[in-house]
Amino acid sequence: MNIDFNVKLESTVYHPDPIYQKESWMGDWNTAYQRFLDNPTRFWEEKAEELEWFKRWECVRQWNHPYAQWFVGGKLNITHNCLDRHANGDNKNKVALIWRGEDEFSERVLTYRQLYHQVMRFANALKDLGVTKGDAVCLYMPFVLEHIVAILACARIGAVHSIVYGGFGAAALHTRIRDAKAKVIITADIGYRRGNTIPLKSIVDDAIRNAPSVEKVVVLFRSKPHEELISEKQVDFYEIMRAADPFCKPQVMDAEDPLFILYTSGTTGTPKGIVHTCGGYMVGTYYTTKYVMDLKDSDVYWCTADPGWITGHSYIIYGPLAAGGTILISESVPDYPNPGIWWDIIEEQGVTVFYTSPTAIRMFMKFGEEWPFRYNLDSLRIIGSVGEPLNPEAFEWYHRVIGKGRCPILDTWWQTETGMQMITTLVGEPMKPGFSGRPIPGVIADVVDREGNSNPPGIGGLLVIKEPWPAMMRTIQNHDERYRKYWTTIKQYYTAGDLAVKDDDGYIMFLGRSDDIIIIAGHNIGTAEVESALVSHEAVAEAAVIGRPDPIKGQSIKAFVILCIGYEPGENLKKDLIYHVRMSLGPIAMPSEIEFVSSLPKTRSGKIMRRVLKAQEMGIDPGDVSTLEE
Repeated sequence: MNIDFNVKLESTVYHPDPIYQKESWMGDWNTAYQRFLDNPTRFWEEKAEELEWFKRWECVRQWNHPYAQWFVGGKLNITHNCLDRHANGDNKNKVALIWRGEDEFSERVLTYRQLYHQVMRFANALKDLGVTKGDAVCLYMPFVLEHIVAILACARIGAVHSIVYGGFGAAALHTRIRDAKAKVIITADIGYRRGNTIPLKSIVDDAIRNAPSVEKVVVLFRSKPHEELISEKQVDFYEIMRAADPFCKPQVMDAEDPLFILYTSGTTGTPKGIVHTCGGYMVGTYYTTKYVMDLKDSDVYWCTADPGWITGHSYIIYGPLAAGGTILISESVPDYPNPGIWWDIIEEQGVTVFYTSPTAIRMFMKFGEEWPFRYNLDSLRIIGSVGEPLNPEAFEWYHRVIGKGRCPILDTWWQTETGMQMITTLVGEPMKPGFSGRPIPGVIADVVDREGNSNPPGIGGLLVIKEPWPAMMRTIQNHDERYRKYWTTIKQYYTAGDLAVKDDDGYIMFLGRSDDIIIIAGHNIGTAEVESALVSHEAVAEAAVIGRPDPIKGQSIKAFVILCIGYEPGENLKKDLIYHVRMSLGPIAMPSEIEFVSSLPKTRSGKIMRRVLKAQEMGIDPGDVSTLEE
């Protein structure tokens, strides 16, 4: 199937007030990018020198395709840069975190000094449980301050954290616990969502069955009165924290020691455990938060993601804290108790930098302009988007209604695998709705054909990154061959799996995935994982799922199901299958539609041709079907 195709490239160009570029950390793109190209080693060295290291690196980069090492020989601890250098200096009383609960009356604040002390205590509590450098700790928590404390405590002692989004079900959690060989699980009794409670601990109880690596389960109790702990494995979050010593020296980590594993769905097999390391990831997230997000000391910064996704890791926790920002976090969803809750928070807290998803923006569009117009959003300085392409209609609405026609929009492209932002329109540069922008300084990207030849403007192809970057993943947990495939599919380039096209100015538009990933509300869902959940139901013999365009979520899931003999299709069975997927993987992976079929299009080798199903749904040409079974 030929990937080259013509794309009509037309877009309105928005020119922000020149003051934005003049006052930004980065300045104009052409100058900054040329400075990087002139001396890439010195470029990254300068960014790393803004942080504190226990031992300076011996060389900036070693590249032995497909493996890179960054800041080789350097010694550090990422929490020293996120906490100690602020808490023991002039910023010790600066607000680090502002937490808002789901209701408008729940609020907690931690200064850098307070966060520093809480992290040290919980780090010692983990050590008291037997956690040591290199041990895996799984976190399955609601979005509360304790979640961030626990994440940083793991990094403090060199434990490798693996955060699982609290919307996943027991089966998905179990898979991730087993693959990471987690020694300790940190959870809460409940979470809150739309006024309802989510029974997190009971999900963990199910997930740790047949998980022999798990020695302890730490439970944060939020309900009052709360249940009694009945297992020797279970311990109370605050009881072990109160019993711990108050000072914890940061573990000295090598730049290439693992920092965390984060699971993201793949097109086949089990979820991919993306491994990120300490040094390069720290530099990459710090650099992009400060220079790309243009974070200033006076900003109040709000990224609406969850820590269970890479955006939460990079742009709620590590990047903003390393840059010394004041970070707002909230357990609220965008439309509860009403569609004005986020705008109310922005007005009340004086948010200046706002980073959200296209799904949320499109949902607000559905509710109309009335809600945001009730609030004063003049504090906003920069607004951003992450998770999937921001379509032109959503860009226009976001710019006009939320940004009041003056705020630059950062439409960022990056992945769990990249660890940091890679492509966007820098603050103050001309913005083109539908185009994310150009590679940021530090990144060399292109749109190519399957042989790796650069495509001219207007000809669509595959996005590749031609050179390593500091925050890149180092491997995939227990599946290094899956990692190598990223760097060997097209020449020696990193193949992102996204279709894209560039214009005459080098701006890049993203057109969708080239594989079987479904992106729902910015979250990657693997077809294999959903299909596996469906087939685990006793009524299902075979299943295939595809992503369909959705005006709010970007995509939704449609499932095609072949039933076992003895089962009849019907509405009740559809509901049962949807519920079964919800309980297995969580609500985010629920099919929005199920169609019962007698057969599925397959190659002669037995591989399901999902693109044929998608073409039939969309009413488009399925392309080459020469390998299709008769």
